[in-house]
Amino acid sequence: MEDNIEIEIIDETNKGNEQIIINNKHKFNFSFQRKDKSKIYRCTEYKTLNKCKSLIILNNKKEVLKYESLHNHLEKEIDVSISVAKHKIKEEIKKNSIPMDIKPKHIFNAVSHEIGLICPEYSTIRSQIIRNINKQFPPNIKSFDDIPIESKYYKTKRNENFMIFKNTDLIIFQSPFQAYLFSNYHKNIFADGTFYAAPKFSYRLFITRTYVGEFNMFYTTSISILNNKKQSTYETLFKLIKKIQINLGKKKTYNDYQRRTKGTWKKKRKIFSATDEIKILIKNNKNKEINLFYNGCNRNELVKLWKECLIDLNDISINLK
Repeated sequence: MEDNIEIEIIDETNKGNEQIIINNKHKFNFSFQRKDKSKIYRCTEYKTLNKCKSLIILNNKKEVLKYESLHNHLEKEIDVSISVAKHKIKEEIKKNSIPMDIKPKHIFNAVSHEIGLICPEYSTIRSQIIRNINKQFPPNIKSFDDIPIESKYYKTKRNENFMIFKNTDLIIFQSPFQAYLFSNYHKNIFADGTFYAAPKFSYRLFITRTYVGEFNMFYTTSISILNNKKQSTYETLFKLIKKIQINLGKKKTYNDYQRRTKGTWKKKRKIFSATDEIKILIKNNKNKEINLFYNGCNRNELVKLWKECLIDLNDISINLK
């Protein structure tokens, strides 16, 4: 048995098997698990004409219990480097939550620099990289009924579910953080509906947003996809959204959506004063900030500008109480 064994574990190969790399020279595939939960891995040349009898045994902590180096073939550094590169690229792709932003060449360059092995040519693994990227895309939804009730795409980075309701007419998305904002920053919640951004298989997209003064930003607090324009669908939507607003007061909330042509919906009363005042204030200060930059301002001038803005925002909130 060799004194120094460098092990790299590849959790899953393209065939779904666990694989181990030894000293960047040899590959071992999982063979079977014993009663004591230790695992036996055999050299990938075991089932070839070489019938290599090398094996390694690991316990459940991935510690080496036994290693028999009986290789009767040449070292496979190039083959190993390809496997390691593919594995690391696959792991990097999984970390990215936006598959369409992944550039195959960029991720290859980053990984090839990191592994420091005899790295394979980009052209030899390009198709594999693209396949792994495509696997990260959500399923191709062609109808409202195709939207699943449970999906890994409904999970936040904290593993929190943000799909809170679905029936044949409506689906509502809201993360726990958005629910917190919805409940605690309700004074200026506003809603907007759009037909243009809605998925092709649906009727309309409905979004609620609110302003958070501490961060001087607007945040989305819920997103809903409507399958049709039935009155019952809107009633269900508003009923569910308003459940979050129990005892929070309604006068600072308004709905902003295109009016139904047949007049089924009455035009809702809109209270623009607070939100409009905030929008104008923020816009004016951003314009002032741009002018200060062009005129070669220093940091103190910017701090003073936004400090005065915060004071004005505080005055607006006091007037709303």
